[in-house]
Amino acid sequence: MNSEHIVKSFDEELQRLNAVVLRMGGVAEAQLASAIEALVRRDSDLARKVVAGDEAIDQMDLELDENAVRTLALRQPMANDLREVISALKISGDLERIGDYAKNVAKRTLALNQLTPHEAARSIPRMAKLVQAIIKDVLDAYANHDPNRAIDVWHRDEEVDEMYTALFRELLTYMMEDPRNITPCTHLLFIAKNIERIGDHATNIAETTHYLSTGKRIHGGRPKGDMSSFQVVNPDDDGNNRGAGTKKKEEA
Repeated sequence: MNSEHIVKSFDEELQRLNAVVLRMGGVAEAQLASAIEALVRRDSDLARKVVAGDEAIDQMDLELDENAVRTLALRQPMANDLREVISALKISGDLERIGDYAKNVAKRTLALNQLTPHEAARSIPRMAKLVQAIIKDVLDAYANHDPNRAIDVWHRDEEVDEMYTALFRELLTYMMEDPRNITPCTHLLFIAKNIERIGDHATNIAETTHYLSTGKRIHGGRPKGDMSSFQVVNPDDDGNNRGAGTKKKEEA
């Protein structure tokens, strides 16, 4: 009976860890949605709420760290149980970073709201919507220990990267056309990069979820579609092609 009580108590501890992870994920997802809404509506009050709201994610991250360390010290879990604890720790770290990037989007929005509205801002929400869907799906995969859904999310990161590369080209073109576009487009470029990095952390969560569910790593290199590091802007091109050229990737 005592042994059953210990097992039940341990299961409850693992469930609490999972619950904190999912709560963090829900808040991080909401933070990104609010940050993008603030950008679209040029709502500085909402942007400030997003910045202030990041503290809640940080506190949950600390809570999970403390609980996980205590569980490791007292229970000394093995096999599947150990993967549960380690996965919760890793995923909470990714979610904390997602919250940071959402906060950064809100901060850039506050800066943009001091400037004249720029049409390039309309390109950001589509990319953000894709990343929001990926976050939701990867959290569902984690909650249900679903490795197939995790792999699907893992592959979709390439689409996020491709959208970021297209935005990078578009924003460079605006900056070349008129120096007055440099300041707003630079802020938008940072926002786009923050969203792309959120997608990377969601992909990290997908990899961890797959390992949690199967005990195996996802084989093969992570699919990447971000070519912005290799862009060459040709000032002699016409307006439709500027920024669209690419430089051949150097051998490592």
